[in-house]
Amino acid sequence: MLEQPHHRRPPLQALQAWLLGWWQLIELSARLGVLALSPSSYRRAQRPLLLRACYRSTWPLLLPFGLMSSITALLIIRIVLATAASYGLSRYALDLLVRTLVLELIPLSAALYAAVRVSMPAGARLRGERPQHKAWRAAGQDPLRDRVLPEALASLFAAVTLTLVSSLITLVLTYLSVYGFGSWGLAGFTRSVGQIFTPVIVLIFLIKTLLLSLAVAIIPMLPTLREQSQAAAPGGGDIGRLARLLAVVLLIELLSLVGNYY
Repeated sequence: MLEQPHHRRPPLQALQAWLLGWWQLIELSARLGVLALSPSSYRRAQRPLLLRACYRSTWPLLLPFGLMSSITALLIIRIVLATAASYGLSRYALDLLVRTLVLELIPLSAALYAAVRVSMPAGARLRGERPQHKAWRAAGQDPLRDRVLPEALASLFAAVTLTLVSSLITLVLTYLSVYGFGSWGLAGFTRSVGQIFTPVIVLIFLIKTLLLSLAVAIIPMLPTLREQSQAAAPGGGDIGRLARLLAVVLLIELLSLVGNYY
């Protein structure tokens, strides 16, 4: 027996839904940005919730991500050092390691790790609470401020913290791999790293880290059109959100590459 073909939207309707999804993302980002900058979002009753959310989202990730990034960094460091030594290019190895690991791989991996472990599960949990929003509003609560904002800020904090801690660990591992446990190479290492991290590179690194963290914090919180129009099961639109997140992450990565190397 032949299977019935799957129903597909007309191209114009699919384009309208695609554009509307991006517009909703911009709207949600603007609303969360206004709430994040509003002093009323940090009133005394709200501050413990924010602190607990940041702690719950960040602390359990530090050890596993630190170990994973350290092992990966050590493997890449050994490969690069051995390859550079075999071709007589050892003086370029440190520059390559810092640019590849600290500027490129760590911010990207930290953002994606925070998305998988923190923001996407939190987004699914928040979408499961949507039927209760009317009751909360009737009781004087704002679901966006009291529920979504703490989870978004916690995801943002987790991604930024993982990036900074892993970058510091990677710099230490790079120094130990190149110069050993002595302090004799500290001056040369500091000078070489300082030549890489020019003010422009530092600014691009900070902007890239912030944009990646914002993408991770906001996009998984966005409900799909189907979830807004009917009671959908949590996680029903996760593929669409993941695709949108990867598209934004790729765009940020491409813009940072242009800024760093062109």
